[in-house]
Amino acid sequence: GPYATQRRAQARARREQEMIIVTGAAGFIGANLVKGLNDRGERDILAVDNLTRADKFRNLADCDIADYWDKEDFLDALVEGMFDGEVEAIFHNGACSDTMGSDGRYMMENNYRYTRTLLDWCQAEGVRLIYASSAAVYGAGPEFREDRACEKPLNVYGYSKFLMDQVVRREREDLRSQVVGLRYFNVYGPREGHKARMASVAFHCFNQFRTHGKVKLFEGSGGYGPGDQRRDFVSVDDVVRVNLWMLDHPEVSGIFNLGTGRAQPFNDVASAVVNTLRMKSGEPVLPLDELRHRGLIEYIPFHEGLKDKYQSYTQADLALLRKTGYDAPFASVEEGVARYVDWLLENPT
Repeated sequence: GPYATQRRAQARARREQEMIIVTGAAGFIGANLVKGLNDRGERDILAVDNLTRADKFRNLADCDIADYWDKEDFLDALVEGMFDGEVEAIFHNGACSDTMGSDGRYMMENNYRYTRTLLDWCQAEGVRLIYASSAAVYGAGPEFREDRACEKPLNVYGYSKFLMDQVVRREREDLRSQVVGLRYFNVYGPREGHKARMASVAFHCFNQFRTHGKVKLFEGSGGYGPGDQRRDFVSVDDVVRVNLWMLDHPEVSGIFNLGTGRAQPFNDVASAVVNTLRMKSGEPVLPLDELRHRGLIEYIPFHEGLKDKYQSYTQADLALLRKTGYDAPFASVEEGVARYVDWLLENPT
C-alpha cells in the first residue's frame, strides 16, 4: 500500500550502501553483535526484535542503529519485497532460547519457520545469512561434532535448531550466497541480564555472591561430583569475533560449532567469580577446597524434572571451524569470567 511505498522510499533515501540486519538485536548475542559492528564503523544497521519485554531496550542504548522493526512487521515487509536489493547480510539471532520451554508449536514457528523464511529470501536475493544454531542439537552427547550421528536433541528447542541445520545441509550444493549456522555452546558475558533464569552460570554466580555472600551450584550428576559437571563456556566477545570473521569471509558456508574446545567445570566458573570479587575487595584468592570449606560455594539438589534433561558434559569439536582458517584463540573461563565480572561491576543493573 501507499504506507509501505512511502517507508521504502524513505529507507532508500537514508541509505547509500547496503545495510546489515541483526535480528534479536536487543537480546544478548544480538546486542553484542550490534556493538561489535559499531566498533568497526558500521552504522547502517537495521535492528529487529520483539520488545514485549521492554527492558531489553537497554542493551541497545549505547549502540548506533539506522532503524528498528518489530520481528513480525519485519518479516511481513521482507516477504512483500520492501528490502529487495538493499541488504548485504543478515545476522539472525532472534529466537526463543528457553531450553525448558514446552510450547512446541510456538518454538517451531518462532525458531524454525521464521529462520526458514529468512533463508529462502536470502537465497532468492543473494544475501548472506549467518544464524544462531545451538549445541542443544547434540543432546547428552557424548560427541559434539557437526555430524548427523552425534545429533540427538533432548528438547524441542534443540530440535527446532537441528531441523534448520538439516535444511542448510540439504541445500548446501545449491546455495547462491553464504549461509553459516553457528552452534553456540554456553555463552556468557555482557548484556544478558534480561534473560533471567536463562542467563549464564557466571551471571547467576555474580548475583548470588553479591547478595548472599555465597554461590550455589548443583550437586553431582552423570558420573560427575558436585559442581564438577563440565561445559564448554564461551565468552560472548569470542562469539562476536567469529560472527564478524564469517562476514569478512563470504566464501565460507556450513554448520560450525562455536565454543572454546575446552570443557571446564562449573566449579571453575564459581571460583573465577568469587575470587575476582574477593580481589576487588582486597582479599586473597582461595583454592576451590578452601572456598567450599568456608561455605562460599555450596551445592543444592536439582529442580524437579531437570536432572533427566541436563547436559553434564559438553565440549565443542572445533576441527571444522579451524579448517575454515579461523585461528584466533578463545578465552578460558578464568580470563573471560574475570573480564565479565569487571564489566558487571561497572554496569550495575
